[in-house]
Amino acid sequence: MSTPSYNPREFKALTYHDATSSFGEGTDSPRAYLERCLETIAEKEPSIMAFPAMNEAAAREAADASTERWQAGRPLSPIDGIPIGIKDLLETKDMPTQMGCDAYTGNFPKRDNAAVWALREAGAVVLCKTVTAELGGSHPGPTRNPFDLSRTPGGSSSGSAAAVAARMLPAAIGTQVGGSIIRPAAYCGNIALKPSQGGINRGERQATSMSTHGVHAGCIEDMWQVAIEIAMRAGGDRGYPGLVGPASPPAAIRPNRLAVMEGDGWKVVDDTSKSAFEALLQRLSDAGVEILRRGDEQAVENLEGAVEGAGQICSSITSWENRWAQRNLVNESPNGVSERAKATLAKAEAMSPADYRSALSARAAAQARHSAVAPYADAIISLSCPGPAPVFPDDVPGQPLAPRPTGDAICNYPSSMLFAPAVTMPLIGVAGLPVGVQVVGQQGEDARMTAIARWIIETIEPVVA
Repeated sequence: MSTPSYNPREFKALTYHDATSSFGEGTDSPRAYLERCLETIAEKEPSIMAFPAMNEAAAREAADASTERWQAGRPLSPIDGIPIGIKDLLETKDMPTQMGCDAYTGNFPKRDNAAVWALREAGAVVLCKTVTAELGGSHPGPTRNPFDLSRTPGGSSSGSAAAVAARMLPAAIGTQVGGSIIRPAAYCGNIALKPSQGGINRGERQATSMSTHGVHAGCIEDMWQVAIEIAMRAGGDRGYPGLVGPASPPAAIRPNRLAVMEGDGWKVVDDTSKSAFEALLQRLSDAGVEILRRGDEQAVENLEGAVEGAGQICSSITSWENRWAQRNLVNESPNGVSERAKATLAKAEAMSPADYRSALSARAAAQARHSAVAPYADAIISLSCPGPAPVFPDDVPGQPLAPRPTGDAICNYPSSMLFAPAVTMPLIGVAGLPVGVQVVGQQGEDARMTAIARWIIETIEPVVA
């Protein structure tokens, strides 16, 4: 077991944007940058276990081509040469896509997801697949939290979160339906964007109405640049305009007013994390930001009421939408799917069309309540997780399955249900472990949330408890 050692004031994440100025000068190169990443991977991967597949040979070839472009002054984009990991739910033409599921062992469609295609077009070096919880659900993979190997890195984007936190990669792609980008980023001390619904083209991953692609990174600049480079090439999901914003990271914007969203998560946040969050809010107030609480404005109170039970609403919608594909999978490979996934399927199969319609109505009502907050606050602020990452529980044969083995998404369901952009920031350390704080905006305000997050990161000292 490792000793927790995280301090948000001192931790230095791996970044890429600030390395590129040396590429044209010849004092550094994408190939040399990649080799440094591979050295770190060789050192840390045996204990972190973030990668189910790697393609070092192809990555080196891509990095060499990028090196030539930078030296010739013709990079394809600002992320040309960036080593990046792809969550193992997304297809990659040069690595298998096994989805953390035994039923998909050896699955190798040899196609690129739309976002992966866009990354290659921008010159990114697609190095590896990153571990996902089984089928993007809650059954965990092997990955461990870099700051305490006894703890979960979160899920389902566990490998993406841990790889960035361990400084093995500067950025990685994750996906979220309930809390699978923001929660693991919060547990691992990353910066991450869960875009507005439909913001980044999911390619073949279109089955559910709340799934989004997003970016884990070590800094706000790399996070935005990766996201916008994908969106400028592949656009958004069918029927959505896609992520829009400047071609370079937006300048910092100080918010005038932030509304605190407690949600169901507030009831389960540990006392130390809650006190640290209150201290952070006080620092924001001291910096001239007005803080609205639920008792200060009726629109905020109404939103709080609308997001009660968000976890059940999100789970009902997603499990209903997944039920037929997962039933077929279980029928085809009954021993290749976990008991945890089968239990989720059983709940979905107990639903009726009326249950699904009811959940959709609750989601639409919450979105209307969220829109009504816009005149009163520049963004919502809340914890990204209910405290530090929990210790990885073990399932005991013959006993009930361990609940929430990748942690609790209770702080993340609201933004998913609202289709809202969320940016999580590593602003709190509790007992040597990260705890994230997120800003959540109106649909389409991804660039604005990035700008607000950038101001907070650059201005407000993190809280250590």
